Amino acid sequence: QVQTVESGGGLVQAGGSLRLSCAASGLTFTTTSSYNMGWFRQAPGKERDFVAGITWNGGSTYYADSVKGRFTISRDNAKNTVYLQMNSLKPEDTAVYYCNRPRSMTNWNPAYVLFPWGQGTQVTVSS
Repeated sequence: QVQTVESGGGLVQAGGSLRLSCAASGLTFTTTSSYNMGWFRQAPGKERDFVAGITWNGGSTYYADSVKGRFTISRDNAKNTVYLQMNSLKPEDTAVYYCNRPRSMTNWNPAYVLFPWGQGTQVTVSS
């Protein structure tokens, strides 16, 4: 059973930065480095949304319009870890952030991800 583990969240003032990390555990024959991966977030009272995605080799990245120019997704396959660098944070970025494997590079709908959802990491941005 695959389990994603997200970390790096916290409380930050508007304009600040955080870097989130994601690793997948429980994989017997493959690792996170074999998969396209994405970051998603769920704000209180709202549906889970796509934030950013990256191909398995890091060759292509994708972003939601709301975070373009502020967030950067990257990966270190040697460490089997995917990162989300978040700069110029806004109060509207407050949410629980999750990572997961998308169904495809053309389908970032969080309803169709391929791993079970992990616990996520809370990001709170104060104004």
